[in-house]
Order: sequence, then C-alpha cells, then structure tokens
Amino acid sequence: MESKVCVTGATGYLGSSLVKRLLEKGHIVHATTRNLGDAYKVGLLKSLPNAETRLRLYEADIYNPSEFRAAIEGCQFVVHMATPLQHLPQNSQFKDTTEAAVAGVESIVECCITSGTVKRLIYTASVVASSPLKEDGEGFKDQLDESCWTSHGVAFAFSTDHLMAYASSKTASEKELLRYNGAIEIVSLALGLVGGGTLLSTMPGSELLGKVPILHVEDVCDAHIFCLEKPSINGRFLCATAYLSSAEIASHYRMIFPDIQIPDEFVEKLDRKIVWGSTKLKDAGF
Repeated sequence: MESKVCVTGATGYLGSSLVKRLLEKGHIVHATTRNLGDAYKVGLLKSLPNAETRLRLYEADIYNPSEFRAAIEGCQFVVHMATPLQHLPQNSQFKDTTEAAVAGVESIVECCITSGTVKRLIYTASVVASSPLKEDGEGFKDQLDESCWTSHGVAFAFSTDHLMAYASSKTASEKELLRYNGAIEIVSLALGLVGGGTLLSTMPGSELLGKVPILHVEDVCDAHIFCLEKPSINGRFLCATAYLSSAEIASHYRMIFPDIQIPDEFVEKLDRKIVWGSTKLKDAGF
C-alpha cells in the first residue's frame, strides 16, 4: 500500500539506499538533506527510479531540528537516519553532538505527534549504544541483546575520542526517543556494522570494536521496510546477521588481501565469550 514516508539523512550511505527501495515499492518519499545546493547528492536522489513523480526534497539540518517539520507534514511514517557527526561549538547552540542529537530526536518526535498523520517513527540506531560491557566497566555480560546499553564515559576496546562521542550521542538519543513510545509507535533499529553496495562515490570510515555485529545494507533496507509495513510494532530491536570478532574479520582480509597492512591490535584475539542473544526482530516476523 502506498504511504508517505519521510527519510531524514537521505543522502547518506544508508539513507540513499533506503530511498531507492521505497521509491521502487511505490511509496512517496519526503527526503531531507542538509544542502539542496549539493548538486551531486541531490542529483543522485533525483536520478532514482520513480523519483520524478514520487520524491520530494527538503533542506533540513539536525543542528536546526525544527527545519524537519515541513518534510514530516502529511507523512504516515518517519525514518530518522540523520545524526550529527562533526561538531563546531562556535557555530552551534549545542555544546556537543550528544546534546544536538537529543535535541534533534525531541524536535522530530514533537513534529510527528503534532502532525496528526504520523503513525510510526523508526529510528536508525547503532549497536555502539548496546555494549555488553557491564555498567561498572568491569567485565562483560554473557550475551548481547536489547537489554544492553553503553554506559556513559566508559572506554572500550580500540575506542577514540570521536568514537566515544559517537557512542554517547547514539545512546542518549535512542534512550530519549524510546521515552515517547506510546504517544506514537516508536521503533529503534540498532544496526551492526553495515557493508555492501552503495550508491555513493565515497564511504565513511568505521572502527571495529573487539567483537561486532555485522549486516548487509540490503538487510538494513529490508528491516526498515518490514518495520514500516507491519501493522503494529514498537520498541527496541538489534539488527545484525553475524557477530564476529575484529580478529576474525582482520584474519579473513589478511588471507584474501595479503598486501593490506592491518595493525596487529585488530588481529589479536580477545578473551571474550559473548554470544549474540537478540531474537526480537526475528520473533516479530522478520
């Protein structure tokens, strides 16, 4: 059935892939981008099949979250993928990316509720907010599932200041969003490390965190569309198809591409026996 779907962050790796799939399925898509003057990114979306008749473009910046109101108006579903990654305090009303991300979800939820049309808000979360590290930072839980949350300020394997800030941002914004479940249906899809084909000519970098859930970009799109089309669904869901250690991934690439220089720290096996314990998405019918 045709629906109007707003996708924030629509020109990113995941966003552009999801917009393509939604257009192919016959949905009308309200896509947001930070800059409508970016000829490459805007041109990419406009070139997608069915874009001429089913795609509407809006300029909106997560650092000015009220700008999303026009894009959300009239939609039945909102997929919130936009997230602040780089922060310039001198040019922002927010002190850091965490404050900006939380303000963003608060504003977008408010827009959804007051629109009178939005049935469900789907948030593209990340497993960096789902650490199996115990709350006190001493040891690990036996499994990774929806009960796991990343504790604020606790460092983890291979962490950097940027990664710590990203984890804090994604954790705080996801928790804030889930507080609104009930006012409308809220779905949080916490994605593992995503790989696969892209519509973009460049790709953002990623870090491996000791042991990491992974999945293909097509599975990401399938999961979002499943959550759109299911008659009723809400809550937090981890989304991944495998749970591999960085050592397993690094060893594979060393074997296939021996000329690649991989730091030894990524190849060293860590003594962790954490298993993947999430079945919620599968139990829901995915």
